[in-house]
Amino acid sequence: MSNDSTKKSFRPQQDDTLQKEKKSSVDRYIIARLFRYIKPYNKLVAIAVAITIAGSFLGPLRPYLTKIAIDDYIARGNFKGLTVISLYLAGAILLDGVKQYITTWMTQIIGQKAVFDIRMDIFTHLQKLPARFYDRNPIGRLITRTTNDVESLNEMLSSGIITILGDLLQLLFIVVLMAWIDWQLTIIVLAILPLMIYATIAFKNRVRIAFQDVLTHIARLNTFFQEHLTGMTIVQLFNREKREAGKYAAINADHRDANIRTVFYFSIYYPLIEVLSSAAAGLVIWYSGIRLLKADLTIGVVVSFVQYIWLFFRPLQHLSDRFNVIQTAIASSDRIIRLLDEKEGIEDHSGLNDLDSFKECIEFKNLWFAYESENWVLKDISFTLRHGEKIAIVGATGSGKTTLINIISKLYPFAKGSVTIDGIPLQQITELSVRKLVGVVMQDVFLFSGTIRENLAFGNPDVTDEALKDAARVVGADRFIQQLPGGYQYRVLENGTGLSSGQKQLIAFVRALLYNPEILVLDEATSSVDTETESLIDAATARLMSERTSIIIAHRLSTVQKADRIIVLHKGVIRETGNHQELLAKRGLYYKLYLLQHPEQTFREKALNSTDCCP
Repeated sequence: MSNDSTKKSFRPQQDDTLQKEKKSSVDRYIIARLFRYIKPYNKLVAIAVAITIAGSFLGPLRPYLTKIAIDDYIARGNFKGLTVISLYLAGAILLDGVKQYITTWMTQIIGQKAVFDIRMDIFTHLQKLPARFYDRNPIGRLITRTTNDVESLNEMLSSGIITILGDLLQLLFIVVLMAWIDWQLTIIVLAILPLMIYATIAFKNRVRIAFQDVLTHIARLNTFFQEHLTGMTIVQLFNREKREAGKYAAINADHRDANIRTVFYFSIYYPLIEVLSSAAAGLVIWYSGIRLLKADLTIGVVVSFVQYIWLFFRPLQHLSDRFNVIQTAIASSDRIIRLLDEKEGIEDHSGLNDLDSFKECIEFKNLWFAYESENWVLKDISFTLRHGEKIAIVGATGSGKTTLINIISKLYPFAKGSVTIDGIPLQQITELSVRKLVGVVMQDVFLFSGTIRENLAFGNPDVTDEALKDAARVVGADRFIQQLPGGYQYRVLENGTGLSSGQKQLIAFVRALLYNPEILVLDEATSSVDTETESLIDAATARLMSERTSIIIAHRLSTVQKADRIIVLHKGVIRETGNHQELLAKRGLYYKLYLLQHPEQTFREKALNSTDCCP
């Protein structure tokens, strides 16, 4: 065989070795990261470890005391000595119980504190991640990270590591005491150990893969469930209940099958361990019987060894259980750490500027933006928003109006061109200071579960009740709030269920007013309200915008006619700029949009037949 073929024959083995080394390195890194969450509670850990070490001999001590009781006192009829050794045995049992109580309580406290810190780190980190991250990561998957995955960590941190230490020490004491009592019987017991180790390793490798599959399918279940609960109205309106139930059944079946695989491995492993321990017990009794016939062994030794066999294999079973807990926790930790290590789009505040106020202008120059690759949503956008100016941005759906606001708010980074605020590039200004300057009223208003007051004061939690009610009166929201049960203390259901679209829009206006931004953005803010509510909002926003730099995004041209300047977007390009009268006089795209929304105009039919009409 040639050298080349020899090298090829070793490649799979080398690849497997490299993969195992890489996996081992990753596991060590994950465990090191997890220990950072344990470090703040070193004192509790030290006490728990000390108690575990100090009390680890109590369990193995009991069979030894039993041997002494039988051979030294029962066999010799020494009732007084038997009473004393029985008291010692009772004391060992009592102390062992106290030890287990204290270590269980303390390890649970440590685990809960560490898990609390992990959950806080995840939530805090998620708040830093940009909008792009949420575009590509389903919410259900992220929920799984903070629920199922964190709970897996909780089990390991609260009962895994320290319990493993206790089991290992207990095994050590058991082997030492067995060897002290009778080395020949000890060898028989230990002879079964290689088979158990081999079975445990084989079991561990298969169960780890199975647990990873279970966690993956849990994430899929949560994602599907969350999406369909959120969109249940759409499912029902389109009569999709049976089909969506079928999809859920398929995902649920994958999860069930993954769990069944883990159950299958456990159903083989535990009976196998029982068989091996029983075989060890049988060999010990058989060999002990031969030696008893030769008067080479005492009854107390046999009884103690039978007890030691069950004590010996119990920690081994516990270790395999704990090992599986750790494997599951490592699989979960891997996903959690990858989430915590997600840095793309997180702003580095070093060297960035804080803007206290907006004084001169915001300038867009040759701006290009795409959500994906080079599928451009905005193309070569250039315009200037001056301090105190009120501009409107109009255009068909998909023309890029809201995208402009997302860029101003630093929700998405642009690809080419520049945006400056008072001459400072947007990239050099902190997100916090930009978002203090810009207050946005979105078309789709999101309300949090809680009271009306909490939702109104979301951007300004320190606002007084008087100021809050004044703002509600300015917008016209006070009228309907006072009619709700409890008024400002009325509890809002999830996402404002029970409130009309118009009422939610009014709440959003009050929230923006209390936030008191220097730049007010109304993103289709009146598209979901009736005529009466729109008139209320128009009156309130006229007062608001008179003292602020304002951007109005709207389909309804009636809401933008009083703007100082109107920018007409079409397919990501600025087609026209001017005030209402100037744009009508040009008889261009804005003019045709205006005619489409005003059927009473005599030019409507001509506009509809125009080939240049905006879709």
